[in-house]
Amino acid sequence: MDARSRAGSRRAHDRVDEPSSGVQAPATPWARFSAWLECVCVVTFDLELGQALELVYPSDFRLTDKEKSSICYLSFPDSHSGCLGDTQFSFRIRQCGGQRSPWPSDDRHYNSEAPLSLQRESAHYFGYVYFRQVKDSSVKRGYFQKSLVLVSRLPFIRLFQTLLGLIAPEYFDKLAPCLEAVCNEIDQWPAPVPGQTLNLPVVGVVLQVHVPSRAEKPESSPLKQCDQENLLPAPMVLSSVHELDLFSCLQPVLTHVQTLWELMLLGEPLVVLAPSPTVSSEMVLALTRWGGGGCAGVPGAAGHPHICQMSLIGQRNGATQRGSRPSYLGSVPGRMGTQECAWDVSRRRACGAVPAQAPRLSWPLSQTPPQIRPFHQDDFLCSLEHAAPQLTCILKGDWLGLYRRFFKSPHFDGWYRQRRKEMAHKLEALHLEAICEANIETWMKGKSEVEVVDLVLKLQEKLVRAQGHQLPVKEATLQQARLYIETIMGSLPKDLQAILCPL
Repeated sequence: MDARSRAGSRRAHDRVDEPSSGVQAPATPWARFSAWLECVCVVTFDLELGQALELVYPSDFRLTDKEKSSICYLSFPDSHSGCLGDTQFSFRIRQCGGQRSPWPSDDRHYNSEAPLSLQRESAHYFGYVYFRQVKDSSVKRGYFQKSLVLVSRLPFIRLFQTLLGLIAPEYFDKLAPCLEAVCNEIDQWPAPVPGQTLNLPVVGVVLQVHVPSRAEKPESSPLKQCDQENLLPAPMVLSSVHELDLFSCLQPVLTHVQTLWELMLLGEPLVVLAPSPTVSSEMVLALTRWGGGGCAGVPGAAGHPHICQMSLIGQRNGATQRGSRPSYLGSVPGRMGTQECAWDVSRRRACGAVPAQAPRLSWPLSQTPPQIRPFHQDDFLCSLEHAAPQLTCILKGDWLGLYRRFFKSPHFDGWYRQRRKEMAHKLEALHLEAICEANIETWMKGKSEVEVVDLVLKLQEKLVRAQGHQLPVKEATLQQARLYIETIMGSLPKDLQAILCPL
């Protein structure tokens, strides 16, 4: 097959597989609202019927019977007896009935730029709850009990808890008309875009939030006033859309934080026993930042292998376990950060990565990036004698045993696949950078038409992948690649240029 045939075949294949970029989707009711929330629910408690879904807004949002039942059940705290006033907590349920989002392409774009922990869920709903219980003699039960629930596929707990704190008191005073007005305000919000700072007006307040992107360092979350919103009232600045105060959450069990980290790392089931839904849900969220297995928060006894019990007054009440205790690294309070770094440095070696700078000088422009070596557990474990974390970490313990358990845990396969994917993308990005640092005109001398066309096709393919945010490539590199494509195309016959269709 000659260069023209190969180019035409390759481009035809690309046109079939490429998403249609630049085409605006037709206007859909509640499209902006659904970028943040799936729906808003009101759940009430009836003495004879139990929990009941009183209202769903927008009214045409489809929830399955199982989803309705789960939302009703989880929106009322089990430990509310004697607890008057307002309580906030959260839960997560499995989505039933398949993908129902009207904007799946927007999901892919958002998730490609968002950190893994902040990506929009495709199989679960998050429920953010504001529960009110007050005495009411007009009610047969003697109490007014109702929950306002925000249902979303975004794990923005800080933002949605703050939002509930603003709108729930208004709703309980003014009921449905207030809720409709709030939803219409949210429907005017700009969509969440990783890396951007947004002003979100609601009930006379402007919430200013920064949506993190995967390109940002975890500690950096710049908050800047958006120019287009200068006429709005001074915003209520949220330092994070998702972060909890981890120290406050973990302080009651700080002396057991080492054991809890190991349980989460190994995917061990854990039950959190707490005096209130707020403490319980926040503790679960804090623990699952480390990965988490089957981690549940309940206010009573449970027959689970591992139990973390929180005291009523918030002081340390211990973390008790039933069954085998990990204790691979002992119990050293206050060393969690050091240990996490040491573990992360060591586990990166498990992928058998090629050093980042090594391939640059040995890549001919026409070759594909080198493949990542396969991972062999025995080889890795043998290397720990000379490269284990104990050489750089002050924590002493059975690192070998911890690694063996991690390899057998439900977390290892998913973690390994993700790391291998990231590393493959990094090698592709380095390959593109190496090409863009070469002298393309010198390389083209003496090359056949087939070799030149092949390089054009490879560069175009890499640009498509990089522009789809699949490769960690700087914009300057992308611009250089486009310039190279133009230079190479200019050396080819006109008919072949037409077939190649430059980007």
